[in-house]
Parts: sequence; C-alpha cells; structure tokens
Amino acid sequence: MRLVFLGPPGCGKGTQAKLLCQKLEAEHIGTGDLLRVSMRTGTPAGIEAARHVDQGNLVPDQVVNDLIAERFARADRPARFILDGYPRTLPQAMACDTILAKYNLSLDGVVLISVPDREIVRRVSGRWSCPLAGCKATYHVISNPPRLTGICDDCGTHLVQRSDDAPGTVEARLLVYHRDTEPLLPYYRAKGLLRFVDGTEEISQVGKLLRSAIGE
Repeated sequence: MRLVFLGPPGCGKGTQAKLLCQKLEAEHIGTGDLLRVSMRTGTPAGIEAARHVDQGNLVPDQVVNDLIAERFARADRPARFILDGYPRTLPQAMACDTILAKYNLSLDGVVLISVPDREIVRRVSGRWSCPLAGCKATYHVISNPPRLTGICDDCGTHLVQRSDDAPGTVEARLLVYHRDTEPLLPYYRAKGLLRFVDGTEEISQVGKLLRSAIGE
C-alpha cells in the first residue's frame, strides 16, 4: 500500500499515518522528520534546506522534492509507505509522481482527512507541550489536559505553547493550506486516487473510516 495523506494542520494525519503504518508494516515518511535528519547528517538537500531555515525562510518546493528524492534513491527505499506532509503544492505533486515512477512505484490512494477550519483552530490553539528533550509529552486544554494546569504529568516541567500554535498563526497557516494544497484535490481526483475521511471523529473512529476508505 502506497498512500498520501492530505489535510489541514492539526487534522490528525500524522497520528493516523503512524497508526496505519504499524498495521500495514509500511514506512511513515514525514517531511519534517526527513528535513531534520537530512540537516543533521549533512546531505546535499539537507545543507540547502538548512540555509533557508537559518535565514528564517520556508524551504522551497525544489529542496523538499530533493529530500524525497534522496530518500527513494537509497537502497532501502520502501515499497509500502505513507507520505505525510508531502506533497503540499501542485508542483510538488507532479515531482512526486516523477520520483516514484523512476522506481516503478505508484500511489494506491490519496486520503484527505477533512476537518473544518473552526475545529482546527480549537484543536491546535489548545495544544501545549513539554519542552524537555527527553519527554516532549503533549496536552490539550480541553481533550487531554494535564493534571496540574501548565505542568507536565510525566516530568513536572512547565508546559509551553509553540508559536505556530497560537490562534492567529493557526489561521494564517490555514490560509496557506487552502491556497497551496487544495489545488491537489482535482489533480488527484482526475487520477481516480482521491478518498475523503471525516477527521472530526475520535481517533479510533477516524482510523476505521480511513481503513474502509482504502479498502483495508
């Protein structure tokens, strides 16, 4: 099974990708993880990505494409995978097709995990996390609050909110998502790959809907 998960920030696609990968014995390919590893190990794409990150800029499409190309160029390239966070734009989607075709791989489906904007703002703006490197526990003020407000249950560290989880920032990220990622929907629909899943349900129910959508 080879899939792409699409959806707005905070829709749960990372969580669902990890859960499904465990079930399918597939590789979870998240661009954030690839970016961090490539920058740390000093691959050509990682060096170029680091230059943009250090300047406070977004990593350009071509550099992200190069990160994915580096992963699939390795001898241990996965035959079964879920791409999470990539592609984000139409040029990335077209590049993704070219990369996969080089290794005779093709997508089996593209799943959009759909969640309304107002729910995304509620979800993401309520997230707090432990900054301690060995912990990184995450909480939500409504759905998963810590026992003591502002304190990590596991290690007692004061919780922090990421700057990109602030309500105004979340709304700005959603504008970028609608502008850049929604054009992928007709692209993949025309290929007969697009599936829709209601992401407003509980995690376990979303997982069931997702498995049904892909025929698992």
